[in-house]
Amino acid sequence: MVGGLLGLLAIQAVFSTSILVIGVQIASVVLLVWARITFGWRSFHVVANPTVGGLIRTGPYKYIRHPIYTSVCLFSWAGVVVHWSAEAWLLGIVVLASALARMFAEERLVVVRYPEYADYAAHTWRMIPYVY
Repeated sequence: MVGGLLGLLAIQAVFSTSILVIGVQIASVVLLVWARITFGWRSFHVVANPTVGGLIRTGPYKYIRHPIYTSVCLFSWAGVVVHWSAEAWLLGIVVLASALARMFAEERLVVVRYPEYADYAAHTWRMIPYVY
């Protein structure tokens, strides 16, 4: 995800003067901060292993299982849409594919550590409520 986002920055396909894009990107940053605050002081892991401390079901995690990855994808794709090119599209796919790969890996590990995750997953959306 980081590589795709850095690539988008390198080709100047992230930021825009469009108020709509700015709004989407601000909303995605707010979602990221809200999720991070809700997640607490648990550390971020380079590998997809679950953290100790129980399953979080509050804040944005009440509605979606992966709000941080969702926010990175929304932020990135807002830039891709406004700076449409083959390079931007490819880098956007890198961000999205990386996020999905990490989500699936994390979910396989989290369900082992927290058996109640299966019930939680059955009642929440992975990224976008009512869509996915």
